[in-house]
Amino acid sequence: MPDRAVRREALAFLAMAVLVAACGTGEGAPHGGDFQEPPRWAPRPADQWEIQLQGAVALREDTEVYDVDLDETAAAAVQEMHDAGAKVVCYLNAGAVEDWRSDSADFPAEVIGEPMDGWPGERWLDVRRIDVLEPIMRARIEACRAKGFDAIDPDNVEGYANPSGFDLTVADAVAYFDVLARIAHEQGMSIGLKNGAAMVTDVVDLADFAVNEQCQAFGECDGWKPFAERGKAVLNIEYEGGADAACAGRPDGFTTVYGVPELDRPVTRC
Repeated sequence: MPDRAVRREALAFLAMAVLVAACGTGEGAPHGGDFQEPPRWAPRPADQWEIQLQGAVALREDTEVYDVDLDETAAAAVQEMHDAGAKVVCYLNAGAVEDWRSDSADFPAEVIGEPMDGWPGERWLDVRRIDVLEPIMRARIEACRAKGFDAIDPDNVEGYANPSGFDLTVADAVAYFDVLARIAHEQGMSIGLKNGAAMVTDVVDLADFAVNEQCQAFGECDGWKPFAERGKAVLNIEYEGGADAACAGRPDGFTTVYGVPELDRPVTRC
């Protein structure tokens, strides 16, 4: 009997030593030591991508990233893209309200500004009013997560560069993007900076990738190079000059596609 007792004590001591060692390294201890959550997925610079915000999306075998609309895309469609081996980015309008969205009534009149030129039913938002916009955007981002999306594409954060009806600044936009990024990261999703070239240096280390419209046409591609220099994807779409010109003008490290502004049909990839 004494020998058995000694053996039991030795085994108990050994088990405790293994547990302590595991806690010290984070192995088997989800809340202790140096444990780190798995990194978020984000597009890679070489990924073949597509963006289509209206209409049924036809899957292509070699597409690695789809950028599609939150409301237009059912969870089953997201799963179909996953089953095809692709990741899926959730497009949502972060800086403007669209009167056809199901939550448009959640935006009080005081945060709604001027109409967006060329886009009927869409008006700029006062992104300084984070107290009002944060819960609405959190609900949208959580809806993206619930449908199985992998990342967020928040459009129209650059109200400071447009006649929004508000005295917005780059700093206002950066503060707003910080909130969007925090929510997305809490949900385990990556987030891209959409347009907003003046914000790049302020958010390049926070954003996981970039989505840019027409940097070639506007002569702004140099402003997006900090993303490429950090090995982060710059998903560039051009609408003017034809696909051949867009592909020929693609900057190093960018992934360029050519399409129409309505984004209601497949793009042409380079």
